[in-house]
This record gives sequence, structure tokens and C-alpha cells, in this order.
Amino acid sequence: MYRNIENYIHRGTTTIGVIVRDGVILASDTRVTMGTLVAHKRGKKVYKIADHLAMTISGNVADAQRAVEVLKANAGLYRLENKRPMPVKSAARTIANLLFSYRLMPYITQILIGGLDDSGAHIYALDPFGSLMEEKCVATGSGSPIAYGVLEDKYKEDMTVDEALPIVVHALVSAMKRDVASGDDFDVAIIDKGGYRELSAEEKKSIL
Repeated sequence: MYRNIENYIHRGTTTIGVIVRDGVILASDTRVTMGTLVAHKRGKKVYKIADHLAMTISGNVADAQRAVEVLKANAGLYRLENKRPMPVKSAARTIANLLFSYRLMPYITQILIGGLDDSGAHIYALDPFGSLMEEKCVATGSGSPIAYGVLEDKYKEDMTVDEALPIVVHALVSAMKRDVASGDDFDVAIIDKGGYRELSAEEKKSIL
């Protein structure tokens, strides 16, 4: 089972997360595959957890959606109990603990959790066993090698959101063109001091 996990999480999807000077950008394609079948062309892979927090998913849809619901519930409870938003690292650790607790029958999913808190902007990458790594620029899924080719050439940590958006979109679209399991459309979310927002169809078209 363990030997096949990488095959499962690399069968489809391209997701990207980058930290910029004034926030976090998360992006993904929308194609959902079932082997060689395109099961859905407008699958949701970027999720708002709270105004300051979001996550991307790849891998098995049911497992990933379960992780989303667990984090939404815990983020809401944290705010009620502590009267403040859940720190990004706490959110990532919550899902890391969930994944680790099921390591013998693992969730087949790879997750990015990003957001803003009192300590700044953060992105964490999690694997199916709950390994937790903080990143500045990261891509997951079968299209990630192509996306990294663009990101590692163009991305700089001190970029603004406006400067980084075309690079993230370029990396994502490049992966969609070359990876058969990524494609159809894409979603881009920005988290900054104004909160969470997703780019409209008109904004995405203007960047393209």
C-alpha cells in the first residue's frame, strides 16, 4: 500500500502555493480524473477555511474533502473558544495530526494550507502520512514538475501579489498544457490583509 501512495497522489491535478510580500496566493486547475477518464471539468480544489486561511487539495477527492471539513470545523471552534483566528501553523498541525492518526490506512491526499496570521504569511505542505513542511513556493500533483520549471525561474519572495499573479498563472497553465491529468480551467485565491478572495473570470482572462 505504502509503495503505491505516490502513484495515487501524482495521477492528477496541479496545485500551487506562493508567499508574496503582501500575502499568499493559492491556485489549482479544475480537472478531476478517474484513471484515463475526465470525471469532472470544474472540480473545486481551492477551499476557503476562514477569512485568513485556505487550502488546496489533490489526490483522492473523498479523502481530501474530509480533511477540508475537519479543518473548517476546528478553525470555527478555535475562534469561538479563543476569540481570535486560528494560527496557520495550528491549522496545518491539526490536519497533520489527522493524517498521521490514519497512517496505517492513509488518506490518499496531498494538501497545501496557507494564510496570514499575527506572525505573517505561511504555507505548509502535507503528505498522506502527516509530514509537515513550511514552504515559500510549492507545487503538488502530477503537473508539479512543469509548474516548478516556471516558478523556480520567475518567482521571487519579495514580489507583490500583482507581480506574482502572472507567474503563478503561467506556471499553472503550462502544467495544464503538458500534463494530461491537469486542465480545463483554473482557480486562483489570494489571502491578504483584506481577507480571502478568488479571482473572477474577467480577472483570470485579463492575466492570460
